[in-house]
Amino acid sequence: MAVTFHLCRAYIFPMLFARVRNYLAEEEWTFAPHERAAMPGSPASPSHPLGRQLAYAGIGVLVGITGGLGNALISVNLTTLQGSLGLDPGEIAWLPTAYVMTNVSINLLMIKFRQQYGLRPFTIIFLTLYALLTFAHLFVRDFASAIAVRAASGMAGAALSSLCLYYMMQALPAKWRLKGLVLGIGIPQCAIPLARLFSPDLLAMSQWRALYLFELGLAMLSLAAVSLLRLPPTERKPAFEPMDFVTFALWGGSVALFAAVLGEGRIVWWTSTPWIGWALVAAIPMFAAALAIEHNRANPLLNTRWLGSADIVRFAIVTIMARIVLSEQTYGAVGLLTVLGQNNDQMQTLFAIILIASVAGVAASAITLNVEKLTHPIMLSIGLVAIAAYADSYSTNLTRAPELYLTQAVIAFSATFFLGPALLFGMSRALQQGAGHVISFIALFGIVNSIGGLGGSALLGTYQTIAEKAHSAAIVQSISPTDPMVMARITAGGSAVGRVLGDSALRNAQGAALLSQTATREANVLAYNDTFRLVAVLAALTTVYLALLLMRRSYRERRAARLETVR
Repeated sequence: MAVTFHLCRAYIFPMLFARVRNYLAEEEWTFAPHERAAMPGSPASPSHPLGRQLAYAGIGVLVGITGGLGNALISVNLTTLQGSLGLDPGEIAWLPTAYVMTNVSINLLMIKFRQQYGLRPFTIIFLTLYALLTFAHLFVRDFASAIAVRAASGMAGAALSSLCLYYMMQALPAKWRLKGLVLGIGIPQCAIPLARLFSPDLLAMSQWRALYLFELGLAMLSLAAVSLLRLPPTERKPAFEPMDFVTFALWGGSVALFAAVLGEGRIVWWTSTPWIGWALVAAIPMFAAALAIEHNRANPLLNTRWLGSADIVRFAIVTIMARIVLSEQTYGAVGLLTVLGQNNDQMQTLFAIILIASVAGVAASAITLNVEKLTHPIMLSIGLVAIAAYADSYSTNLTRAPELYLTQAVIAFSATFFLGPALLFGMSRALQQGAGHVISFIALFGIVNSIGGLGGSALLGTYQTIAEKAHSAAIVQSISPTDPMVMARITAGGSAVGRVLGDSALRNAQGAALLSQTATREANVLAYNDTFRLVAVLAALTTVYLALLLMRRSYRERRAARLETVR
């Protein structure tokens, strides 16, 4: 035993460590000036033969779908997982919330990690961590391990989203690299309808374990793929400063607390749970402290002066509103059909249409991309959501999935059509100010998308709950036990169970219970219609706001042209 240990320590371990070090090291490449990386931390942009371009595209799709499915498989099956894992609604909601808590701010460190250590260590470390935790959760089945896997999935999801962008950009010729960026940001958005399509079959095989096995398989495939075909190396430079970690702790902690409040608030209810108030009490000073530290730094991680400029504030407002109104699909339409008794098997065609529309949105966004007119597709997308949501607001208790095919296809198309131009709008302005502003923009973009999505579900869910209570009270007040029509309805309901209940009082009680269920269902339908109208109003206001901005910009350009002509 001692001899074996000595041999391992003297020969085998050093050899293994040397191989790992050589594997993670960036190889030496030579690039022409136009092929060099745009900024440290991003890969170079050499020309590739067609076969390698196709391989880059395939790996980009794989890692993009892997990053998106990590959270989508859980989010769309919360009810089933709740029963399988023995959790209550408040506990099961922590799974997607934990994903957002880590996903939303980890890019702050990831960008500097890539800049200082390169792309390959970044890729291998995060994918390996993700795969190991997912594998461990198959054997440790408690609530804490599930949260740990979701948190790791959030970090890996952020890493995989970046890799998807880079691989898709390498898959296209240099003149189309921006189109590759649009494809890279859009591919992970197709994960939710894809998860809804095939996750019922996975659950039928082996309950929650099948979901995690599938997630583990995707992680291992992605790890193998990015190891076989690596990205061109990046330029590296010392990037980390000690104060970066202080800012990240304050910023990441505050954003995680905000995410926890938004993810749990409508379930445990905002005013009924003390920890929500304490979380906000802690999050707000931490957020302010992070901004104060960054405002006075020579090399800030977050450029607060640029983030507070008019263009960036308007961008943040519009993007948050877009994410809120796009929650109509994930929360509103699926919630309405569930209330009306539809299950996943009866909505498979709807989800297939949503997936096709999402893919079409990504493709159309890349094909029609015009860097001079990035606001127009954003305005078009939000305007289409306003029209579709207003059409959905006329749903009844007879509404079924086929009646929502067109409107939900429009919303799915809009969700992926707007995202690429929105990213390019902010990225172009960041690059105009210098490469250092990119970190600030990525932090902002992550917050407005992730927190905006959580906030959209929280807002719509809260509004729907309040509206349901109001409609339920109004319906109950209009029901009088002495009304002959009400008595006839109760009697008809009781007669349905007459063969198993001989007691007339029990039959009447059962009839009254059935009437109460019907009233609750109608109140929910009316509440969802109100929610759809709220979405339509918010989307319409955002569209008008964007139109006014475009009109103002056009007026200023014409006035500047006239003044130039006069001179």
